[in-house]
Amino acid sequence: MATAVETLDKLARRITLTVPMAEVKAEVEKRLKARAKSAKAPGFRPGKVPMKMVAAQYGYQVESEVLNDRVGNAFNAAANENNLRVAGYPRIEPKTGGDAVEGSIQFDATFEVYPEIVIGDLAAAEVERTTTSVSDAEIDKTIEILRKQRVHYHVKGEHGAHGDGGAVQTAQNGDQVTIDFVGSIDGVEFPGGKADNYTFVLGEGRMLPEFEAATVGLKVGEAKTFPLSFPEDYHGKDVAGKTAEFTITLKKLEWAHLPELDADFAKSLGVEDGDMAKMRDDIKVNLEREVSGRVKAKTKDSVMDALIKVAELDVPKVLIDQDVERLMEMTRQDMTQRGMDVKAMPFPPELFTAQAERRVRLGLILAGVVKANNLQATAEQVKAQVEEFAQSYEDPKEVLKYYFGDRQRLAEVEALVLEENVVNYVLGKSKVTDKPVAFDELMGNNQQA
Repeated sequence: MATAVETLDKLARRITLTVPMAEVKAEVEKRLKARAKSAKAPGFRPGKVPMKMVAAQYGYQVESEVLNDRVGNAFNAAANENNLRVAGYPRIEPKTGGDAVEGSIQFDATFEVYPEIVIGDLAAAEVERTTTSVSDAEIDKTIEILRKQRVHYHVKGEHGAHGDGGAVQTAQNGDQVTIDFVGSIDGVEFPGGKADNYTFVLGEGRMLPEFEAATVGLKVGEAKTFPLSFPEDYHGKDVAGKTAEFTITLKKLEWAHLPELDADFAKSLGVEDGDMAKMRDDIKVNLEREVSGRVKAKTKDSVMDALIKVAELDVPKVLIDQDVERLMEMTRQDMTQRGMDVKAMPFPPELFTAQAERRVRLGLILAGVVKANNLQATAEQVKAQVEEFAQSYEDPKEVLKYYFGDRQRLAEVEALVLEENVVNYVLGKSKVTDKPVAFDELMGNNQQA
C-alpha cells in the first residue's frame, strides 16, 4: 500500500510515517547487547556490566538513534515508492491528532520536491556575444605597466648612472616623497593625524587629493600648512565631516626610473635569450588568454540571463535557504581571512537571498537543459580543459597531476565544461548579437598605464 502524499503548495508535500514500536524495541535491545560487550562501569570488568545498568546509561541515546534510523528509512522508502525527487532535507515532527496505529509511533515529514522545468523557445531568446581584440596598442600599454611594476627610485639632484632626475627639483606627480605631517582640529592634534618619514608616490591616489596637491611643488626641507576637509563617509569616525589643519614637511624627494626596453628587461620577464620580439609574442599570448576568459564570462552571463527569462519553474525555498547559509559562511570566512572580527557582526540573511535565489534557479535550469539535450561533460572535454589551464604554468605536468589526482578538483573542471556546453548550445539556438567591448573596459581599466 502506497504512502499517501499530501500536497501543501506548488512544491511542498507532507507524508505520515508510521514506525512499529516493536521493531524499535527489538533493535534497541540488539544494540544495547552489542554495546554491553565492551561497556565499562566501576566495580565491573569490561563486558560484565549488568544489562540494567547498560540500559540506564545508554538506553535513551540508543533509542533516539534507532528512531532516527527507522524514520529516515521509512521516509526514503516512501519517497521512492511515490517517485518523489526530494529537494533538501525533510522537516520531521511527531504527528499530532489523528488515530495512530496501535503499537506504533507516527511522524509527519514535510518537504519540498524539485520542480518541473519548462524551457521556452530559445529561438526567440536574445544573447549578446562579447568580442574584444588585442592590438599592438594593448601590448605596448601592458609593457609600460610591467615597466612601472619594476620601477626604482633615485634621489632628485644626486647624479648617478641613470641621471639626476632632471632640472625640476620640486615634488611632481610620479615622484616618491617622504614627509612628516601633523594635523589638528581646532588647534588640538588628533589620533592618527601625525606621522614621521611617511613615504608615498604622488599621483597614485593613496592620499586625499588636498594632501597630494599641497605636496606637489615642494622642495626638500620646505613645509606647507593647508586645510583638509574629511568626507562625511571617511573611515575615521572621529574626524569624518570635519576640517583639519595639516602641516607637511618634505624630507626626501626621489624620481622614478623605469627599466630600459632591452634584453635585460625581456629576461626579467622570463625570456631567457632576451629576444624582444619573443617577449612581445609572450605578452600577446597571455593577454589573449586573459581576454578569452573574460569574453567567455561576459557571454556566459548573457546566456544565463536569457535562460532565466525563457525558463518557467518554481524554486524550492529549502534550496534557497541552504545557499543563503553557504554564502553567509563564505562571507564570514573571507572577512576572517582579511583580519576582521566577525563574531559580533550581524549577517542578515536577506542580504544574500537574491543572490542565492538566482544561483539555485540557474543551477536547476542548467541541470534541466543538460539532461534534456545530453550536454554532459565528456572525459575528452575535461582533459582538454585541464590541458588548457596547464599551458599558463611553467610545469604543465604538475598541473595535470594536481587536477587528475583529486576527484573534487576534477569535478570543478567538469562543472566548467558543462556550463560551456550549455552556453554553446544556447548560442546555437538563440538570436546572437556580437557586442564589441573596448579592451580597457573589458579588463576593468586594470591595464591603464
